[in-house]
Amino acid sequence: MHLKLSANKGYLLTFLAVLGLYVFTCAPTVLWQDSGMYQYRVWNNDIRGGLGLALAHPLYIMTGIAVTKIPMGDFAYKINLVSAVCGAITAANIFLLVYLITSRKTAAVIGAIAMALSHTLWQHSNIAEVYSMYAAFVSAELIVLFYFVQTGKNKFLYLLGFLNGLSIVAHMLGIIPLFIYLCFIAFALKKKELKFKAVLIAAVFWIIGALPYEYLIVEYFLKTGDLLLTVKSMLFGDSWDNAVLNASLSFRMVCENFLFIGLNFPSPNILLIFVGLAVICKRANKRYAILLTALFVMFLGFAFRYTVPDRYAFFLSFYVMCSVFLGVGADYVIEKFKSKKLAIAILAMSFLALPVYYFAPVLAEKANVTLGTKRTLPYRNDYVYFLRPWQRNYDGAYKFAFESLNLVEDNAVIIADGTTVYALWYVQKNNGIKPNVKIVAGHGDYKSPIPSPDAQEFERLITEHPIYVVSAVKGYCPPYVLENYQLQDMQVLTKVVGRKIKSEENK
Repeated sequence: MHLKLSANKGYLLTFLAVLGLYVFTCAPTVLWQDSGMYQYRVWNNDIRGGLGLALAHPLYIMTGIAVTKIPMGDFAYKINLVSAVCGAITAANIFLLVYLITSRKTAAVIGAIAMALSHTLWQHSNIAEVYSMYAAFVSAELIVLFYFVQTGKNKFLYLLGFLNGLSIVAHMLGIIPLFIYLCFIAFALKKKELKFKAVLIAAVFWIIGALPYEYLIVEYFLKTGDLLLTVKSMLFGDSWDNAVLNASLSFRMVCENFLFIGLNFPSPNILLIFVGLAVICKRANKRYAILLTALFVMFLGFAFRYTVPDRYAFFLSFYVMCSVFLGVGADYVIEKFKSKKLAIAILAMSFLALPVYYFAPVLAEKANVTLGTKRTLPYRNDYVYFLRPWQRNYDGAYKFAFESLNLVEDNAVIIADGTTVYALWYVQKNNGIKPNVKIVAGHGDYKSPIPSPDAQEFERLITEHPIYVVSAVKGYCPPYVLENYQLQDMQVLTKVVGRKIKSEENK
């Protein structure tokens, strides 16, 4: 079974089909957590952020700023669509790369479907997030690297440098492939297969691509005057150095990591990844095979021992490699057995992800599987929100914020957190609801109208304002509030109604 279409037409059709899927399932408005943070930053033209250089992601913010100038549609929705376009580019790039390696469209389509329906890419192509943009650059770099290795033409090395520079402006994960490229270039220089002049020109293109990030680095250094602090912020952000440098693994982490991978390729086709890896190592251009294998190992190794709560997202570049190998493996199996029925079966199994994603939240909730979340938010079923990648018509964050702002009195204070503050702020500003309500949070990217109060300041505030907290849960509410004040559940918010009486405090 071989599909009859040109590579260019196949690329375009793949892009349009996946874009249609992602646009159809894209979240329509403001979102929780980091997605809301990016929407907030675009609204405020903030390319720096408040969580350190490594978490600035200026290319995504600049792209969002440009897209939101289009005079139609919800502001937050337009930012979500940036991710949808980047995700579609990623899937189309996988189509082209698998075709370049195998010269067969069927294998290319299977690889592209695997990428498009992978849980993490689909999920992050439906919300305001940087990972689909980074995946688009990684997959594009693999194509350019293929042409460079095959032809030896320096123009592809220059383009590779430029793309990798841009990818680092999107996400600092771009330094992982940069390390591999530098090793490859050093080897080529030693073998005298590459001239130093070409490397210098490639470096200039890399510098040009990375200019927005370099600007932020220089600005940060001039502001702090501390080179070590600047480097630390550039590599780890304000407080993620321990997670980035972690070298230990727990049994729970290992199990979770395998579950992440299985969720992204939930069909027997996952075995084709190993077939493709073996085939590439034996049949493809030796150097290109080594580069792909090195990237495969590096991407997996980085994500596998990473300890941030949302580390599942950091497997995405690894899934890019998996989709390439899966497509190559499918081509090998189809050609070896020369069975049209087998080709159709592999293609059909590519779509098993759809029922898996549909039923996974239901089964996980019935089995009371722990997802690691510490609280329940209004209008959000965590099983559905995290295990089902599509976000079509999901406006839970908007409903929460709208209801919260209409609940509180004028001049009230809402103490929020990094997950909820941006939705509250967005609805307040975008809808003009209760403009005199003060939304307070200590999250790095949010500029509170008043500083987050300490215990003494809180005691003064409560005499002047009605005060609400989003969640009366440790870690999301100031501890002095939980310990010293009576709280009244108001469904979407919790109201602070006064100090606890002494006898209750002494229990």
